[in-house]
Amino acid sequence: MHTNGSDTATLLSDLLDTAEVLVVELDCLGRVIWFNGAVARLTGWTLAEKLGHDWVSDFVPIADREAMNDAWYGAAERQMPANHKAVLVTQEGERLIIDWFCKPNHDREGQWVGMICLGHNITEAEKVREALHASRERAQGVLATAVNAIITISERGIIETVNEATERIFGYERSEMIGQNISILMPSPYREQHDSYLDTHKRTGQRKIIGIGREVVGQRKDGSIFPLDLSVGEVKLPGGRIFTGIIRDLTERKKLEEKILSISEEEQARIGQDIHDDLCQQLAAIGCLSKVVYQRLTASGVPEAEQLAEITRLLTSANVRAREMSRGLMPVVLDSAGLMAALADLTSSTERIFRVSCPFRCDPPVEVRDNKTATQLYRIAQEAVANAIKHSRADRIELSLVLNQGMIELTIRDNGQGIPDHAGEKGTGMGLLTMSHRARMIGGTLTIEPDRFGGTIVQCIVPDLPASPPEKQ
Repeated sequence: MHTNGSDTATLLSDLLDTAEVLVVELDCLGRVIWFNGAVARLTGWTLAEKLGHDWVSDFVPIADREAMNDAWYGAAERQMPANHKAVLVTQEGERLIIDWFCKPNHDREGQWVGMICLGHNITEAEKVREALHASRERAQGVLATAVNAIITISERGIIETVNEATERIFGYERSEMIGQNISILMPSPYREQHDSYLDTHKRTGQRKIIGIGREVVGQRKDGSIFPLDLSVGEVKLPGGRIFTGIIRDLTERKKLEEKILSISEEEQARIGQDIHDDLCQQLAAIGCLSKVVYQRLTASGVPEAEQLAEITRLLTSANVRAREMSRGLMPVVLDSAGLMAALADLTSSTERIFRVSCPFRCDPPVEVRDNKTATQLYRIAQEAVANAIKHSRADRIELSLVLNQGMIELTIRDNGQGIPDHAGEKGTGMGLLTMSHRARMIGGTLTIEPDRFGGTIVQCIVPDLPASPPEKQ
C-alpha cells in the first residue's frame, strides 16, 4: 500500500495529536504557529484560539516572562537553551512544570525562522522530588542535632553513614569511618567476633542485639574503652539490607553508678570495721571472762559450771562468725591472680559458716588483669551465694571461673528452690538489681536462669580487659 505526501502529513499530524508529548512550533518572534492535541488537552486552549498569539504572554507566568523573553531576544540568533524547565499556565490558572527540549528551525537558506519545542509534564515528579528533598533535609536536621550517635551499615558490616554525634563520641572524623568495617568502633574480643555474628544472623536469622538493644562497650579513636547503650534496627531492601545503630554514651551514668556503689562499699567497709574492731573485741573479752568464771566454778565444784562452758563455746563460735562477716564486708583489693584466691576463700568460709557444700573450680587458672573487673565479679559471686543460701535454701553451691575466647565467665550454680521465672528479666530484689548494675559497669552481661536439674544458674560474662590505669588524684 502506497501513500502520497499529503497522506503522510495527515498521518504524522494525527500521531502528534494523540501523543502525550507536548509539541509546539513557534516563529522567530515567539508566536504560535502550531501545537498538538496534548498541549490543547493540558492547557484547555485550542490551537484556533491561540494561533498567532505570543507564547510567552499567554502561557508563561508574569514573574517568569522577562527571563523567557531574554532567552528569545537576547542572543543574536535568538536561540533558547536546548533543555530547560519552565512553568506553563493553563486556562484555569493551574501552574504546571514542563521539561522542554527546543531546537531552532531554519529555512532552506539557513535563516532562523522559529523553534520546535517538545515538552513533558513533570509537575507530579517535581512535587515528589521536592517532598523527598524536604524529607531528606528534615532527616539530616534530626541527625545533625541528635545527641546520640546514629550509624548505618551494610549487611557486610561496612559503615555507610554517621552523624555528628558519632564523630564527637568516638573521636573519628566522618571520612575516617565511612567505608570502614563497624568493628573499628569495638574493642577486642568483640572486634574479631562481629563479622561472624553478622554471618550467623544472615544465615539463621538468630538475633542477639538487633531489635533488642543492650549495654555493650565501644572503643574510641584514642583506644579508650567506654560503656554504651546500643539499639540496632534492620531494614530489608530489594538489593539487600541495612542496619541502623543508635548509640548512647553511658560514661557519665556509669560514673554515677560507680559512685553509688562506691558509697555502698564504703558503708559496708565501715560496718565491717566496726564489727571487727568493736563487736569482735567485746565478744572476745566476754568469752575470756566467762572462761575465767568457768574455771573458778569448776574448782569450787559448782554444778552450773558446765552450763557456763556451753555459754563460752557459743561466744567463741559467735566471735568467729562475726569475724567472717566482717571480712565479707571489708573492701576487696585484688591482683591479677587474686580473684581466684578470693573466690576460693569465699567458698571455704561459706562451707564453714553455713555447713553447705561449696566447691570452686578454676582449671586452668584465670588471671583477671583489670582490678575493677575482678572486684565486681567477686561482689557478684558474694551476692549470688548469699541469695542461694537465704532465698533458695540450697545445700550445694558450685562456683566456676573460666576464660573462653577472650571472655571471662563466672558461673554460680545451686540446687535450691530456684527463683521466679521473671527474676532474670527485672529482678525480684535489690540483690539481683545490684548484680545487674555491677555486670553492666564492667561491660558484661548477667543471666539468671533455672537449672534443668533444679536450682538456679547465675552467670556473668565480661570481656578480658587489660589492667585499667590508676585513677588520677
